[in-house]
Amino acid sequence: MNMARYTRPGTSQVASLLIGLLLLIPAVHGETAEKTGITVPKTRLPAPEFTLPDLSGKSVSLQQFQGKVILLNFWATWCAPCREEMPDMQLLWEDLRDQGFVILALSADRGHQDAVARFASQLQLDFPILLDPDGEVRNAYEVIALPQSYLIGRDGRFSHKLLGAINWRDPEVLSIIQELLR
Repeated sequence: MNMARYTRPGTSQVASLLIGLLLLIPAVHGETAEKTGITVPKTRLPAPEFTLPDLSGKSVSLQQFQGKVILLNFWATWCAPCREEMPDMQLLWEDLRDQGFVILALSADRGHQDAVARFASQLQLDFPILLDPDGEVRNAYEVIALPQSYLIGRDGRFSHKLLGAINWRDPEVLSIIQELLR
């Protein structure tokens, strides 16, 4: 008969277990919610200003959308999770753009404007797509992975950070955006 031998866990094992459990606790303020990937900043800082070209070459600045709720999304055509969330972003844009909501999708594709334009055309995306080929805006916004998004309130300050692909039709996400639009 094979009997497993029980060994009492050491202090470091117990500490590791406790830390692991604490990381699973959903967020309230400043922590990431496991379900949605949403973080609420402890301090609502102003979003850094930028100006980038859109797919037609026209300069677009964050300042142009002052007074609106902005979903600022960093993505790339080669990023599978980015590609997956785009159709829902388009639906969100169609539902909310008349309420003072705007999506600015900043492409991280380096020197591949044609690929970005083809992608947008294939998915029939009509929200503003901006090009950040040198990564200057990504660096200013401390983007660590793609996709990464920010919700910016009407006051021009960060209200939420969203890391990873988001289900933009999720009731919790829609509730956050609706609250910002009020």
